[in-house]
Amino acid sequence: MKLRLDDGCELFYTIDDFTDPWTEPQTVVMHHGMAKNNKLWFGWVPIIARHYRVIRFDMRGMGQSDVPEPGFPFSVDNFAKDLAEFVDKLGLDKFHLIGETVGGSISMRYATMHQERLLSLTACTSPTSFNDAHHAESAVQIENEGIGAWVESSIGRRLDPQIVDPHYTRWYAEQMKATTPHVVAGFQAQASGDLRPLLKDVQTPTLIIAAAALREEVLGDFRGASDVFPNGRSVVFPGVSGFVQHVLPVPCARVWLDFARSLG
Repeated sequence: MKLRLDDGCELFYTIDDFTDPWTEPQTVVMHHGMAKNNKLWFGWVPIIARHYRVIRFDMRGMGQSDVPEPGFPFSVDNFAKDLAEFVDKLGLDKFHLIGETVGGSISMRYATMHQERLLSLTACTSPTSFNDAHHAESAVQIENEGIGAWVESSIGRRLDPQIVDPHYTRWYAEQMKATTPHVVAGFQAQASGDLRPLLKDVQTPTLIIAAAALREEVLGDFRGASDVFPNGRSVVFPGVSGFVQHVLPVPCARVWLDFARSLG
C-alpha cells in the first residue's frame, strides 16, 4: 500500500496483524534505518504481530517509496516530519514506536515533538548525536566509489560474522545497495546535531536495545541513551557485536514484548 504526503511523495507501507480477531490490539509503528527498507524487520514481525497491529513503512527515498530528486534536504528533522504526517494520515492516535539506527534517532526526534502520541519508544543501536566526520567520510565514499563500496566496507560492522549466516549478510547487503546513492550521500553529508538536550523532557517509557560492541564505535554512546530519558531503560546483549536488532532479531523482539507488557 502507499500513502501520499502533502508534498506529493508516496510512502510504501504494509500492515501485519495476526492478533485474535475479537480483540482491539494496540498499534506498533516500525521505522527502519538509513539505506534500508521495511523488509529488514522480517525477524521481529512474527513475534510482535501475534499480539499487536504492526505497521512498517519505507522511508522517503528508500525501498518502494518515492525517491526525491538530488538536492532534497534529507535530515533527521525532515524525516521526523515525514513520520508525523504518515501517522496522522493513518489516523493513529496513540501507538508504540520502534526505530533502528538512524530510524531510532528519527523516532527520538518525533518523541520530542509528539510524546503525547506515544505509548512507548524503542531505539535500537541509535545515535543521540552525530559524528560529523564519520558521516562526511561516508558521503564522500558514496559519491566517489558508489554505494556498493560503502556497503561492503561497513557490512562487517553491522552484522556480527561470528553469529550471522553469510547468506543473510549477502541479502542484507543487497537490500542496502538497492538504495538510490544520492539519498544516502545526501543524508550523510548533512548529518549533524545533538538530540540529548531535547530528550531529557521526553516522559515516554523508553527502551534502548544494543549490542555490547560495535566495530569502530562510530555511533557515539548510544548504549547510554537510556540515561537521558526520565523513564528510560536499556538491554545490552553481551558477547554480541554489531546491530543487534538485525543480528538477533527474535531475541530482540521478545525483549520488546516483555518491555511492552510491563507497561500494563
